[in-house]
This record gives sequence, C-alpha cells and structure tokens, in this order.
Amino acid sequence: MKLKEKKRKAKKEARRRNRKKAISQSQSLCAGEKEYVHQRKRVVLESLSSLGINCTTDSVPHIALLASGGGQRASVGLLGSLYQMEKEHLVDMLLYLGSVSGSTWSMSSIYSDPQWSDSPDSLDTAVSRLSGPEVPLEKALAWLDERAEEDYFSLSDVWGVLTSAGIMKQMDLRRLSDEASRKATNPYPIYSAIEKYCYLHGPIQGKWFEVTPHEAGFTELGLFVKTSLLGSKFENGKLLVKEPEMDMVKLQGILGSALALDQTIKDLIPPWLNVSGQMDGAAEDYLRVYNALDKLVALTRSTIKDPTALSDLDKLQKILEDMLNHDKSVWLESKSLEERKSSFGQWSLELMAAVQTWSQSLEDGAFKTNVSLLTKQVLPMIRKWEWGTTGNFLYKYQDSTVPPYLRSTETFHLIDAGLLINVAYPSFLGEKRDIDLIIAPEYSAGNMFETLTLARDYAAEVKKPFPDIDSKILEERDWPKGCYVLEGKEKAPTIVHAHARTHARRLLLPVYRCVYFVHSNPRQLLPKRPVTEKVPYAAEFKAKMEDFSTFQRPYSQEKIEFELETAKANIKINKETLLREIKKAVLRRHNKM
Repeated sequence: MKLKEKKRKAKKEARRRNRKKAISQSQSLCAGEKEYVHQRKRVVLESLSSLGINCTTDSVPHIALLASGGGQRASVGLLGSLYQMEKEHLVDMLLYLGSVSGSTWSMSSIYSDPQWSDSPDSLDTAVSRLSGPEVPLEKALAWLDERAEEDYFSLSDVWGVLTSAGIMKQMDLRRLSDEASRKATNPYPIYSAIEKYCYLHGPIQGKWFEVTPHEAGFTELGLFVKTSLLGSKFENGKLLVKEPEMDMVKLQGILGSALALDQTIKDLIPPWLNVSGQMDGAAEDYLRVYNALDKLVALTRSTIKDPTALSDLDKLQKILEDMLNHDKSVWLESKSLEERKSSFGQWSLELMAAVQTWSQSLEDGAFKTNVSLLTKQVLPMIRKWEWGTTGNFLYKYQDSTVPPYLRSTETFHLIDAGLLINVAYPSFLGEKRDIDLIIAPEYSAGNMFETLTLARDYAAEVKKPFPDIDSKILEERDWPKGCYVLEGKEKAPTIVHAHARTHARRLLLPVYRCVYFVHSNPRQLLPKRPVTEKVPYAAEFKAKMEDFSTFQRPYSQEKIEFELETAKANIKINKETLLREIKKAVLRRHNKM
C-alpha cells in the first residue's frame, strides 16, 4: 500500500510540475525549433554547394520566404512560387517558410506531405489538387457537426471547412504539432495570426501571434505554450483541462478569417451605398449578415456538381441580391439612428428567414438534408458574429508584462494577421531567428509597398531593426520596377520585395499575351512612349485587378492557371537577383561569426 501511495504522490507531483511548466517565457528559440533548424542547415549547406556557392557549416545563411496574404490569389500564388523555386533548385536554400491569411491555406496543404520539398511530384500534386475533385459537401458538414459540439465553436470553423473543401479541395485533419517529430526535409513552417481585442485596442505586444509545430504564442511578449495545448483551458499559468488540439482545417479558418473584422465588411459596400453619412453601425451589421451569406453560398457551390443543386443555389443567390437591392431609396432616406437600427435589424432577420424558407422549399433528398444542417449550424453564428474563439493560456497569469485584457478573459479571439501586416515580418525580425535574407513575393491587393511601410513602423515601435526604405522607392508605387532589394545593415535583414499585382499589366498588352510576368519590370515590355501616356494603362490595370479581388467566388480554372503561371515566371525572371542576394547572405553570416 505504501508503495502504491508513493507512486500516486509521484504522479501527482509530476502533473503539478508539468502544469507549472505549461507556459514558457523566452525570446529565444525553443529546443524543438532550435534542433530542427540545426538539422535543416545541413540541407541548406548541401544545396548551396550544389550551385557552386562556397559556404561552411557556420556560415549557412538564415533565409526565409514570406508569402503575403490575399485570399485565393495568395494561396495559388504561393504554390506557383514554390513550384518554380523547386525547379530552379532554390527551395532547399530556405531555412524558414512563413505565411499569413490566404497563403496559409496552400502552405498547410503543401505540408500535408512530410517530404514535399524533396519530392518532385509533391508540388505537382498540390497544384493539380486545386482543380479537383471536390470534397463532398457531406464530408465537410460531418466535420462541422462535430465542431459544433465543442466549447469554442465559431464562424472560423465554418470558414475553415468551406475554404478547405471549396478552394483547397482537401480536408487536412492532421494536427500541426504532428510536424514536431518530422525530419528537417522542409523549411521550418511558421503561421501567423493576431489577437482581435489587442489589435483593435492595443497594446502592440499583444497583437502578433505565431504558431509553429512546437510552440504557439505571442511574439513580442515571448509567452508560449506547446502547440498541442493551444485551445486548452489554463488559469494562472497552470493547465486545467487539456482539450484536443485543433486540426489544420480549423487552423486554416482562424488564419484566413479577414471577414472577422468590421473594417473588411466596409470594403465590400456596394458602390451605390457608398455615400457619405449613410454607412453607420446599423447598416454595417446588415451588410455583415448579407456578405456572410453571400460568401457561404459561393463556397457551398464549389463543393457540389449536381445541376439541380447548383440551380437551387442560383435561386438563393438571386433572392439575396434582390433583397439587397429591392429598394435602394430606403437605404438613402434620412432617418434617426434608432429608426435605421430598427430597419436594418429587421432586414437582417428577413435575410436569414429567406434562407430558411428557401431551404424548406427544396425537394426532399441529400442536398436538402445537407443544406438544413448547414443553416442550422451557421445562421445562429452569423448573428453572433464570433470568430477565432480560443482558450486563453494567459488567463489570470501573474506577470505585469501581460496586457490586462489577456489576463482577465478565459478566451481570446485569433483572426487573420493580414489585417495588421499582410506579410509575416514580425515573426522574423530581431535576434530570435536572426534572419539574414527575407524573400517576399507579395500577392496583396493593398497599396503598393504598404506591407513594407507597415512592417517598418511596427519594427520601430517594438524596437527591432528593419532596413531603410528609400523615399524614391515609395514615389514609384504607381509604376513600380520589377523587384526591389532593401539592403539590411548591421542587424536588419535584407529584403527582396516584389508585388504580384504587376502581373495584371500583361492583360493590358495583347501583343504580349504569350508572356507571363509578375515582378518583371513592366517598363521593359511596354512600347516606348511618353510618361504621360502611362496613365491609361494604370486605369485599365486597376480595372483588371477587380477580376482577381481578394473577396470573390472561388477562381475558375482559367484564373488559377493565370495566377500559377505568373507566380512561376516571377521566380524565373528574378532568379539571378535571388542568387546574388543569397551569396551576399552567406558572406554576411560569415562576417557575423
């Protein structure tokens, strides 16, 4: 009995010690990432040697590829970039791969193959998967039904399953922590999100959140838990209840949830309603409901092939559009705030009632059953408008550096990091990962160079080094060169930056339609003409970009192929620039030693 009692007490003490160690606080690499990077450097060294770049074990450069967000445009773009980098023998030079928003979708898909960077056929498979076959709606709904029983069910689950099934054509049920035991065949993956409350109200230290195979936590606070514990219940730094780790479908929904923020909804306002003084909180709430339903219909459509079901979805789409446009004059009438709030609230209820009426009118069968399940799970969540709900491991954590909000709430809300900075620069600045070279192919739809200036300002606020941005570069935002190199000095990384929007210019030049280019200098392809004549091209360019906007229905096969080819051409065209900067990174690392 005494022996059993001792064993019981020993187990209890072990559990107590484990709970105490559940949260780590450090601005250094965790042991798991450190070991992975050490092993990965051997792959990088061999790759550099194969291309005739002299390097020693100590001078292996820290190179990161950071893919921007941008919805499906970014997701497809990253696949195209990596596909061509593999062909050019550049993938094995990468120590890290980072992503935000839409690029996280394809990144997680690629990493479902443990050997993807060492297998010539793996990226071909990932690319071909975009064209189908579709994930059956029944499979997506079965997953959603299981999540609905969990404590932290939110719209991120809905968004995750429909983007996985409808856009990526894959339901990836593995857990990210599964990759912690993998060999260092691939670049080390880092996914990024932001905490919603801290994003809106501060402080900056509580905003950026990173997730790796080993750890998940707040980049600037240096507070992390094991990735397998993300979403579990904590109090005062102790693990109370270990919840099952979220799978990659749910994680994708969190990382790519730009719709979670009201500002995103404002960007989707119909042109006829974009009138000064007419958009207030009541109107935004209504549009939030409408746009959520609109995107839900579009993503559902991408999971089915049955002609009758597609026709039924067309009818629903028409019903929603008609309700939005049924009486534009009513929208623009001057009313008191209370009257507008009452009207828009009623219209929101009518929208959802229309969906339910449509659902009930369907012919009996599998599609009606699936739609009924979907509306049952989703409509209440649209009204609640809750995204990225996650167990807060900092609840009641006794540390004055933790923002009061994070200490006082049992859950926090992780959403799309691209809302803050559309490239994952924060995770790769400073001494922790000590990056020498950042390769940043951008697929953003924002202002040219916006991510660079936002990252520069972020770095200044958290006191981390960032390369200087020449003011002359910013003056070229309307007609940029093909590729920019921001030279890192002292501890700041060098950044190779280019923006994928330049690819749209090929659409403006029929004579060059056989040429795909994305970061090539458009000046080199345009006929020589006075500078003043570039303005019409800029106007057409802006119009064409609407065809590839971030928020739209899943891409057609033609659009997918266009994005893939332009992203591939980007790497081809800039290969020499990349190799030159990689060689400089080797020298830079050597000089650090």
